[in-house]
Amino acid sequence: MPKNILDRRLSRTLTRQHKIAIAGVSTLGAAALAFSAVPSSADTVATGEPTAASQVAYGQAKDIKDVKGTVADQLTSSKVKLDTFAAKKKAADQAAAKKKAEAEAAAKKKAADAAAAKRAAAKKAAQERAAKQAANRSAQRPQMETVAAKTYANNLDGWIRHSLDIMHAKGIPGSYSGLHRNIMRESSGNPMAINDWDVNAINGIPSKGLLQVIPPTFTAYHVAGTSWNIYDPVANITAAANYAAHRYGSIDNVNSAY
Repeated sequence: MPKNILDRRLSRTLTRQHKIAIAGVSTLGAAALAFSAVPSSADTVATGEPTAASQVAYGQAKDIKDVKGTVADQLTSSKVKLDTFAAKKKAADQAAAKKKAEAEAAAKKKAADAAAAKRAAAKKAAQERAAKQAANRSAQRPQMETVAAKTYANNLDGWIRHSLDIMHAKGIPGSYSGLHRNIMRESSGNPMAINDWDVNAINGIPSKGLLQVIPPTFTAYHVAGTSWNIYDPVANITAAANYAAHRYGSIDNVNSAY
């Protein structure tokens, strides 16, 4: 390898502090060389010039000491400058790292806010779609009219009408006139009427209620949805009408004791 190339590589590797140190050493070397070139004290005595030689030696020693001090000062100053530079670089690196971290945190927050806003928008859109679909289904369904529950008077007319509605719902034949006619003949419209003198009474099963039904018949022909109380007007009428339908075709066909 050529010498000049090696020298250039070495010179590039030298730091500023190395260069200052080399300069100081060079100066010390030059001073030492100058000191060694001065005659010794013996030679000076021989020539008869001791005073001049002492002055030269003292001056040279002082120069060397001054050079050492200058080099030491320069090295100290260089070290201080290097430490100051390193401290400034460290502070700058820390500031840059802090700024980068803050920027990353801000970017993450921005992304999180954007994601949250997107989710909120999607949720709102879903709710709006659901509400719209519900409204469409409601519009498609026919509006059902609210029908008030039918009421009946608590008297013979009301009991007959109530019984007829149940009979029609259950498919039991009979008319208002047929029911009214037989009720008036059997009990004169008294729901608590009881026969305690006929054969049924003698047998221990007296006829009871508006249409004078004996308990076994009431139980056998009881209509679901009505009371199990034989004295209940509606229950008594519908059970008797049900029995008459099975035996006579209809309560309308009954014109006497049945």
